[in-house]
Amino acid sequence: MNVLDMTGRVALVTGAGQGVGRQVALHIAGHGGAVVVNDFHLDRAEAVAAEITEAGGQAIGLRCDVTDLDEVTEMVARGSAELGPVDVLVNNAGNAGPADDPLAHNPPFWETGPKDWEPWIATNFFGVLNSCRAALPGMVERGYGRIVSVISDAGRTGEPHLAVYGGAKAGAAGFSRGLAKSVGRHGITVNCVSLSTINTPGVASVIADPQLARAMLRSYVIRRFGEPSDAANAVLFLASDAAAWVTGQTYPVNGGYAITP
Repeated sequence: MNVLDMTGRVALVTGAGQGVGRQVALHIAGHGGAVVVNDFHLDRAEAVAAEITEAGGQAIGLRCDVTDLDEVTEMVARGSAELGPVDVLVNNAGNAGPADDPLAHNPPFWETGPKDWEPWIATNFFGVLNSCRAALPGMVERGYGRIVSVISDAGRTGEPHLAVYGGAKAGAAGFSRGLAKSVGRHGITVNCVSLSTINTPGVASVIADPQLARAMLRSYVIRRFGEPSDAANAVLFLASDAAAWVTGQTYPVNGGYAITP
């Protein structure tokens, strides 16, 4: 028996047009699941869906802004109509800052205001709420569901230049714990995977700087940056029946960047 078998399951993966989300979609499809591949950019979503279908799997690519509940609700309805009811929701869409410089020297928090905070909170926190709100009614009705939210160690341990981002990710984790207690009786589990630096397009410019990369790696017990597959392995586990008795938890996948109880 393969406890990671996703045959017959339909997964919605947000922000799946590249990086970790793409690999999560490929992992789930590779284990038999059908995948609704979401991204803010339709071309990226469709490209990943094409990868899956060309390999013999089932997938569709849909554009959606997860900060808009109406758009998310429409996406869930369309995905369900084309592939079947959504059994698994992976909240991977996130905003970590400018794509060309994710570790940009942001001004101190006390020099910022609500307009600066809104992009971080809208995607990283409200995006999770919106996606859960859209997917949960069907899960509750069917008595089955898996929700996995990708958060960040910035939300577990804090990062000096990412206070609002970390706060939004911590909010998503706290929400997930409360939600887990609310929906467990309906056969739904809710968990988080907390990541540190993963080798994705979003941090490629940072990792490409040898001096900066060496300095960053001093903080990692395992002396390498993570790969998308490292994250996807944990998400797949939590999305599968192998984790049927796991809920309300946050799993760090961080190479030992932060080791906490």
